[in-house]
This record gives sequence, C-alpha cells and structure tokens, in this order.
Amino acid sequence: MISVPGISIRELLERAPEAALRDFVGEALLGVLAILNPELLTKDNLVVLALRSAEPWQMLRDPESRDRLIAMLPVAKATELAEKLALGVTGNRVFDRLSDFLRKNGSDNRLLEFFGVAVPERAPGGEESAERTVKPAYPLFAHQLSVADRARDALREHPHKALVHMPTGAGKTRTAMHLVCEWHNRAGDRLVVWLAQSSELLEQAASEFERAWSSRGRSAANVYRYWGDYEPDLSQARTGVLVAGFAKLYALYRRDPNMILRLGDRATLTVVDEAHQAVAPTYGSLTSFISDKRPGNALLGLTATPGRTWSDIAKDAELSAFFDNRKITIEAEGYENAVDFLIDRGFLARPTFRVLEAEAGAGDGKRITAGDTDEITGLGENDRRNVQVLNAIEDLATRHRRIIVFAASVGHAHLLSSILTLRGTESHVVTASTDRNSRERILRRFKGNGVEPQVVCNYGVLTTGFDAPNTSAAVIARPTKSLVLYSQMVGRAIRGPAAGGNATAEIVTVVDTDLSGFGSVADAFVNWEDVWGNGGRSEATS
Repeated sequence: MISVPGISIRELLERAPEAALRDFVGEALLGVLAILNPELLTKDNLVVLALRSAEPWQMLRDPESRDRLIAMLPVAKATELAEKLALGVTGNRVFDRLSDFLRKNGSDNRLLEFFGVAVPERAPGGEESAERTVKPAYPLFAHQLSVADRARDALREHPHKALVHMPTGAGKTRTAMHLVCEWHNRAGDRLVVWLAQSSELLEQAASEFERAWSSRGRSAANVYRYWGDYEPDLSQARTGVLVAGFAKLYALYRRDPNMILRLGDRATLTVVDEAHQAVAPTYGSLTSFISDKRPGNALLGLTATPGRTWSDIAKDAELSAFFDNRKITIEAEGYENAVDFLIDRGFLARPTFRVLEAEAGAGDGKRITAGDTDEITGLGENDRRNVQVLNAIEDLATRHRRIIVFAASVGHAHLLSSILTLRGTESHVVTASTDRNSRERILRRFKGNGVEPQVVCNYGVLTTGFDAPNTSAAVIARPTKSLVLYSQMVGRAIRGPAAGGNATAEIVTVVDTDLSGFGSVADAFVNWEDVWGNGGRSEATS
C-alpha cells in the first residue's frame, strides 16, 4: 500500500505518545491545569492544547518546537522527509541529521509542504517596514484638489458665490464633497443644503456625502433626503446636510414659505448641482431665498455646461451673473482646454463621433439636425430610421460591452430594446415610469463586469447622475438643439481609464456634429466662455 506523502501536524500529534505531548505543551501549562481540574489532562485535550500553542508555521520555524515535532515522526515518515530534503540518510540516524540540517538552514518551503502548512505571504506580527505609504480613504486627483481649494477661497470672499465648471466624468461631485466636508467641519452647527432636480443626482449626492464624511468628518452628521417619497421633518433639520429635490422643495415653499426662510437661517452653504438650472424662474427664487437669507451664506454651483442655451447669449449671461461671474475650472499648464488635458492624462476617454444619416419622410436622405425638434416623434415611428439605429447599436455591440441609448420617447426606448432582445442582444429599458426596484436591478447589472454586451435604452432619466464607468459607447437617437443636454448624453460614455473607464469611446448620433460644440467634447466645454469673460477666476493647475 502506497502511503500518502507527508503528514499533518494534527495527525502527528494525535499519534504521539502522551509523554511527548506533555513535553510539547510544557510544565507551566500542565501545572496550572492540574490545580484547576486534573481531569482536563486527557490525551485528546493535550492534542488541542498543543495545536493552540502556536500557528503551524510558527511551530516549524521555532527550533525547539520543530525538534519536538521531528522527534515524534515515525521512522518511515522521517526518512521520507529526509529524502524530500535530499539528505541521503536512513535508519535511526535520520533524526539527528534532520535536526542538524534544519538548525543550520532553517525551515524552508519543503518542510512546510511536508507538514501540509500553507506558506504565509507575510508573517503576522512580523517586523514592519521602516517606510510605508498610507493612502487616503477619500482622495482627490491633483486637478480636483486645485479646483476644490480655489472654490473654497472664492466662497470666502464677498459675495460668497462661485460656479465649478468641470467636464462630465471629471469628478465634480467628489470634488465638491471635499469642500462640503471642510465647510461643515468648520461650521458644524449649521446646515449645508444640496439642491438638484433628478432622483439620480440626489441619491448620488447623499451617498457620496456619506462616503466622504465617513473619512473626512470630525463628528457625527445628519443626512436628510428630501425628494420623492422621502419625508423628513425639516423643522428638525438644523445641522448636517439636506439633499433636496427642487420640485419637492418648491412645493413646500408654496405651502409654507416660512419653512424655506427658516432653512435659509440655518444654512451656511447652498450647493446647486447642474447649476445651469439655477436661474429657471421658480428654482432661481428658491435658491436665492435660502442662499441669500443671511450675510455670509455661500452659494456654489456645479456644472459641465455653464450656459442655458446653445446660442442665446442673454440667457446664458443670466447664469453667469447669478454666480457673480466667478467660474472655477481646470486649467492645466501647457493646455488651452481642460478636456485635452483630461484625455491625455486618461481621466476622460478619447471619443470619436459618427453621424447616423437618418432617412426622413419618403427617404430623401435628409440629415436630422439640432433644430429638427419636430422630428422627435417621427424618429420613433419611422421604420427605416429605426433599422439604421438598430444596426448601429448591433455594430457597436461587436466591440463594446456597455452601450447606452438615448431614445426619442418612452415608446421608442421600448421599441429599440424589444427588437434588440429578439435579435439576441441583451437590452433593458429605463424611463421615468420604471419602478425603483427594477431600475436598480437593471443598472446594477449594467454596471457589473459581465463580459457579454449589454444595452440600456432610456428616455429622459440617465442624462445626469448616472455613473457606469464600463460604458464606452453611446447612441444619441433623439434630435436636440440643446448643447447642454447633448453634452450630458455624451458624457455618460467618456469616463477614462484613470477613473476606472475606457481609453476610447464611440458616439453615434443623429445630431449634426458640424454644429458648434456638437462634434467635440473640448469645443462644447468652452462654448460659453464669452458670457463669463474674465470672471472665470481660475489659476493654472500644473
């Protein structure tokens, strides 16, 4: 019968004579047990005590314990070990030879393997390195830190207003949360109010603050969610962070304007995400009631598109004036445009644009342009156009694992997704009517690391607040004349490898990319510089 090579320490101890076990355990421990309860000194308990005396690897590296274990080996096993160590000795002399060899050479991996002991990567409790790098739990990249610092400095100056302008995917929320944490640490008995429109942006902000504060906060802080079905008692919201939806807060203002004024009394900082919406008639007054209630209250805007329109300078100037013409952006030394810097450094993917020449009417080959808003319904119903869109999606699925589609309507999203599914491409629909559990399930799967291509067809809900770094292709199947909306859609697919995304991205669009800003992320980023002028008070980030 062929014996199994080696022997476990447990088996060796179980086979050992009781006298050898007592010697291994030691007189000190045996003496204490004899006083407490002599009946505990059974052979089985001696085996347990021996096993608990040290980790197996420690027993084999300690010369005294190792010699005792070697002495317990049957002659056949001792000979087997000697052969494994290439000692060339047999008989009773093998024990002395093993002890001498191990005393001179120490315990190598062959000894550990013989006893079935895993080799530890690093000995627990071992000597620490003289130099170690400790990484922060909630870090910023250098360009983000520069923006956060300059925004903080701007908010401390009268009239305490500034707008942070960073491309989609460059980390606006994370950058702002560093500032929010610093601000709240300094004024912990006051309230920070974070305003946004969509539930996606609001949940992103609340969750991000919780992550940031867990490592950067100095004390416990309350987070109040006030949108959708969330109904905290705002009369008790005196300190912490209130994350509120514009629509719900405006409804409260209509019912109880004094409550909004009380929030203004408690607020020390108001943050408006997607700040280009801040000057809409209803939202602008609401924001001002809170941020202007007390002298010294600060107002911070966040946006990738510091304008309201594509070409109406007067309306865009309203936004600039609302934030006192103070725009803080990324300005890297050697680059005229922050987007070029972010692409070169891998924070953003390098996008390529392809226009889908959608057929119109009877098939006259007309290209849909940004002004063709009357074509939205037609795009969802026209079979030839939809075939082109579907072919484009399926083509992208041959080289991209995650593709996001911006449909022209809810019905259009369902139409595209249904046909893709029938034709063998995994596809799901997310719209405003998708229930919360289904949406979370679909998006969690989309954000996962599965290797099979997945497509999400959405209408009106994933343009903001949606972060899926694996997304490397977008199909913009809806016409729009809004450069703001268009930039948001493009931004969903251009997270770069330095931020967990991809080196390149493909954008297939029905919008005419010859229009200013619609064919280049970099051009879109600087489209509104004329209305901000020299008010963009940003320094070079080297």
